[in-house]
Amino acid sequence: MSETTIEVQKRDIAGKSAARQLRRADLVPAVLYGGGRESVSIQVPKKQLLELFKSGGHENRIFLLKLAGTDKDRHAMIRDLQLDPMTNQIVHVDFQRILMTERVRVKVHLVLDGTPYGVRTEGGVLDFVNREVEIECLPATIPQEIHADVTELRVGQHLEAGALTLPQDVELTSDADMVIVSVKHARAEVVEAVAPAVVAEPEVVARGKKEEAKES
Repeated sequence: MSETTIEVQKRDIAGKSAARQLRRADLVPAVLYGGGRESVSIQVPKKQLLELFKSGGHENRIFLLKLAGTDKDRHAMIRDLQLDPMTNQIVHVDFQRILMTERVRVKVHLVLDGTPYGVRTEGGVLDFVNREVEIECLPATIPQEIHADVTELRVGQHLEAGALTLPQDVELTSDADMVIVSVKHARAEVVEAVAPAVVAEPEVVARGKKEEAKES
């Protein structure tokens, strides 16, 4: 996992009014917590955050936060990112201190490789049930994504989290029996949807014939 350096400043004022002033100055209010130390209010350059998010891959990224005007720095990860629901602008960031020598728990996205046999040849439908798993590893070895080979799955079969191939020194902390993906038979769904309509029509016709017989 790559590391990104950001120069931050301490934030001495708090409150909604102060936060609005920071945003007008293209700064984002933030807080740094964890690591057995007190929380510290900081402010982060908005432009640097936006450039990071536009390039992608910001999830689970390791940040080296350098305190402006000092030789102090600290590794951290983003644990919460608050966005304005109307403008989608960043309004607040929560950073958590981490040690590069201590393991962390994070969620990583899954990528499916291949097309299941059940989809290719049996008319099945792929159901991607859980798109991420939780793992534990050292910060420097956090994988950007985890791949799952689904080419051999047939209709009625599924892949569980415990069957995933993980990188070295990466431990699965999600339930091993959690279903990642399954292949279902699409034809059964079609039959269930059509069957009621097929049965209903003859009943209407039958009633019509009985009424005609009574009139005659």
